[in-house]
Amino acid sequence: MEMDIKIPSVGESVQEAILAQWYKADGERVQTDEPLFVIETDKVTLEVVAEADGVLKIMVAEGETVAIGAVVGTLDTEAAAETSAPPTETKAAPESPAPESPKAEAPKPPVSPAEQQTRQILPPSVRQLVAKHNLDVSEIIGTGPGNRVTKGDVLLYLERNASAVSVSSESLPLAAAPETEASVTRKPMTPIRKRIAARLLESKQNTAMLTTFNDVDMSRAMSIRSQYKEGFQKRHGVSLGFMSFFIEACVEALKEFPEINAFIDGEDIVYHDYQHIGVAIGSAKGLVVPVIRHAEKLSFAGLEQAIVDYVVKIKENRLELADLEGGTFTVSNGGVYGSLLSTPILNIPQSGILGMHRIEKRPVVVDGEIVIRPMMYLALSYDHRIVDGREAVTFLRRIKDCVENPERIMMEC
Repeated sequence: MEMDIKIPSVGESVQEAILAQWYKADGERVQTDEPLFVIETDKVTLEVVAEADGVLKIMVAEGETVAIGAVVGTLDTEAAAETSAPPTETKAAPESPAPESPKAEAPKPPVSPAEQQTRQILPPSVRQLVAKHNLDVSEIIGTGPGNRVTKGDVLLYLERNASAVSVSSESLPLAAAPETEASVTRKPMTPIRKRIAARLLESKQNTAMLTTFNDVDMSRAMSIRSQYKEGFQKRHGVSLGFMSFFIEACVEALKEFPEINAFIDGEDIVYHDYQHIGVAIGSAKGLVVPVIRHAEKLSFAGLEQAIVDYVVKIKENRLELADLEGGTFTVSNGGVYGSLLSTPILNIPQSGILGMHRIEKRPVVVDGEIVIRPMMYLALSYDHRIVDGREAVTFLRRIKDCVENPERIMMEC
């Protein structure tokens, strides 16, 4: 019996996807819930698993664009049952071994761990590259689901090695340096990257975006986090991070300034009596912004757990289209990458986005004295069509006050 393998639906607005990578080879036996392939759309990356045990037949190659619901392969469940049946006749063979023939084949050398990983995990396209260039898979950092090595990882590894060879050759005397030709690599944009590019361009062209800046003294927040970090972890099972401080501060500020939590729709302003906060998270495929719904109802622990859950879903390619929809405001933390100051771009149709940055010890004046404090720059980008400068500046000041005096927002949670 053959079972069709179809491209699953990921949302009404998505009509097609790219079959990015097969995890199994044609004719290979797979088990229920074992990952088969991964698809990419302009919004999400999703891993598809086997619905039953069977022998895989691939009908659509990697890199092909396919419609939602299209059949990309089959599973032969009867063949799987036959191959899984215990070989009863094998045990009935004579106990005494037959005399060795002088032409008998030599025993095969043992399979190395790297070769075993290649055979069991890597898709055919990656196996071919690894074999062609005689690579050690253990040296390649995997960015695919479950840290699997993808074709892009192998190509990046080869490019880096080529760059290292080029640098070493430049250190040779001029007469000894080999002649090399300059080369370029052209790769098609992924659907997610295309979507990101289009939305950022649309945001710049269709909004009157302006940014205001401030800085915040992180001393009190860092002290509270250090004091309660261990107990928080034991009680709630998640770490206490700074993102929850800022989300709670944003929730309080958005209640005071509803225009920053509103959208422009034609000639109307759509106000929201809830705070659905988008959190920008970087991934190997690009930046995604999953939404924490009704953040105003969540505690610090609830916010931290929601962030952890989204990070896991992104790593495992389980993020759904519904996870990305409905946000009313966005928080982006460039500080985790070392950014000192930046201007975040609006996530349309939202009217505001808060940019966090790295914490850096700087001299500041407190009560007439110069002291060293851990400071963070904040940036608020807003749509000037709906938000006036006074409201934007006051909104950012409100966030600053809440983070510098976190007991206030912690008591309200």
